[in-house]
Amino acid sequence: MRFSRPDRTSARGPADSRRDAPTVADELEQWLRTGGDTSLGGLAAVFGAKSFALVFVLLLGVPALPLPTGGATHVFELIAMLIALELLAGRSEVWLPRRWSRLEMASGGRRRFLHGLLALIRRLERISRPRLRFLFDHRLSNIVFGALALAGSLGAFLAPPFTGLDTLPALGVVLLSLGVLLEDFAIVVLGVATGAAGVALEVALGTAALHGLSGLL
Repeated sequence: MRFSRPDRTSARGPADSRRDAPTVADELEQWLRTGGDTSLGGLAAVFGAKSFALVFVLLLGVPALPLPTGGATHVFELIAMLIALELLAGRSEVWLPRRWSRLEMASGGRRRFLHGLLALIRRLERISRPRLRFLFDHRLSNIVFGALALAGSLGAFLAPPFTGLDTLPALGVVLLSLGVLLEDFAIVVLGVATGAAGVALEVALGTAALHGLSGLL
């Protein structure tokens, strides 16, 4: 997937370009400061093609925290799965049912979460650099991105409540999406590895639990 991101290696040099070019964190912060529509639908309208990856980051950022959610984030994970299916279907813009598009992303505690997320994105932006950018410029990359995001979102959704097992699959999708936004294949690989480890842990613990139950019967 190709996002409109200014080249960091302009004639003025990498350091000047990095200071002048708006980053993902800058654009998100500007979106929060404008005081406009901060709903999920508003984000999709403002960020265009970038909104696929940004929506994954915002929706799965909460279950990616190392805290048991008790299934409270299942709606977020369902929305993420729908958007992943849209990527697989070849859509270039995010579509959401009206009820979900009105979901407020910057109210109350969510605003504090967003500021923490912005800090994380800025840290990643400082250490990241474009790696294998040509891989993000194909229809196939959208399909792969959608498939991986769907798998991670489904893994988070299927995690038993109050176990914290949704953390790694959700974190994997967040890192994958940030890697796509930053066009950094190393972060994409880290996200895939994290999500795969989370799903494998779910399967292993689920299998062990089933064996334990069968032994008691």
